[in-house]
Amino acid sequence: MDGLPFWKMHGLGNDFVVLDAREQAVTVHPDQARRIADRHRGVGFDQLLVIEPAQSAGADVFMRILNADGTESGACGNGTRCVAALVMADTGAEALVVETRGGLLECSKAPEGGVTVDMGPARLGWQDIPLAHEADTLHLPVSSGLLTDGVGVSMGNPHAVFFVPEAEKVQIDGVGPVLEHDPLFPERANIGVVQVLGRDRLRYRVWERGVGVTQACGSGACAAGVAAVRRGLTDRTVWVDLDGGTLLIEWRESDGHVLMTGPAETSFAGILARGLLDG
Repeated sequence: MDGLPFWKMHGLGNDFVVLDAREQAVTVHPDQARRIADRHRGVGFDQLLVIEPAQSAGADVFMRILNADGTESGACGNGTRCVAALVMADTGAEALVVETRGGLLECSKAPEGGVTVDMGPARLGWQDIPLAHEADTLHLPVSSGLLTDGVGVSMGNPHAVFFVPEAEKVQIDGVGPVLEHDPLFPERANIGVVQVLGRDRLRYRVWERGVGVTQACGSGACAAGVAAVRRGLTDRTVWVDLDGGTLLIEWRESDGHVLMTGPAETSFAGILARGLLDG
């Protein structure tokens, strides 16, 4: 069949279409990404990931990230684990460096088929998130419904984290899009709600910008862990329970880097029909 090979992968249910453009360039325009993302007429994904040749010294591959609405993102934690697992399986490597718009991410194999990603330093300044104006990122001046007094964190993409007594009671699909587009966030924001279960455990739900409600968000889980430590609610190593499963997050004190460990799974491989790519 004439078309473009792809892999369908997921990290805790956060699902991806992965394209390999290391040897032959692949350009996916926003309208094409939206067609492929359609879960009824396309393949369906939360993000589309294109593996390209590295652009910087020290990197093994570059990962381009497109959201389901066709916009480009600078970071995707679950997607990084999936791309790293795919490339390590292909090359036989035990570790590699994945380059993204958000920086260089060191990845290595973890027990039981998992992957550990060094997501780099958490960025906490208002310009880093970024916010539209100077504000305290530990107490964001934005609210909607039950969500108030959020914490801003950038993990290469913007996150607003809100602590709540019961995460399950928040209508994340209602407040998420409102807060994503709040004027405080000029590049929009991922919106997370967090319930503290203990010094070493969080419950996290997420509205991803450009996508909607997803079963998991790796960079969001990192942001939740960082926000909890900043508020003095947890230790620096926590288990984060998402709708699709659990990630281990460590905010390393020595250099401020955030380590994320979790699974990466391949669901199937296939061929994208030309009809999805034309136009």
